[in-house]
Amino acid sequence: MNRPEMRERLQNKLTKKRFEHSLGVEYVSGCLAMVHGADVERALTAGLLHDCAKCLSAEDKLAKCKKHELPISKVEFENPELLHAKLGAFYAREKYGVEDDDILSAIEFHTTGRPAMSLLEKIVFVADYIEPNRRALPEIEQIRREAFTDIDVSVVHILRNTLSYLSNENCGSTDEMSVMTYNYYVSQTDENKAK
Repeated sequence: MNRPEMRERLQNKLTKKRFEHSLGVEYVSGCLAMVHGADVERALTAGLLHDCAKCLSAEDKLAKCKKHELPISKVEFENPELLHAKLGAFYAREKYGVEDDDILSAIEFHTTGRPAMSLLEKIVFVADYIEPNRRALPEIEQIRREAFTDIDVSVVHILRNTLSYLSNENCGSTDEMSVMTYNYYVSQTDENKAK
């Protein structure tokens, strides 16, 4: 399936606001790919499809993950909204014909990140946070600048803001992968500064 066909199908599956967000992430992913030397087409596809399972209800996300034997962590069970990324990677393969493992991984980890992300994974993770349709977030202008100059710094900044928000808002359990990712990239940026 080509991207225009994916876009048409996606428009029928998402709310208007979520579809506009997906188009924004598609665009920013392509821009970041150009700046950082990644494959633009792959970035556009991953950005477009990153939220393809977002508009399912919490019950549907849990049921579909169980049906397709996708693992569900305790935190995901308590916060089924987190499952949209994992389920989205599954849908991208099964419903949109994506076979590229890096695209699928970029979709799967676009909310939590993961240690040692590929460039494409970082691009989609960052694009999801900084795309122009997003509501105003703390330090967003600085993070947008960082995204185009040092993507690892922007990854750390986004994770720090996200973890701070989750702890300040008492949102319950924080996904362990986000904490592991933050610690990994903090140590990487600290090592690079020491060199």
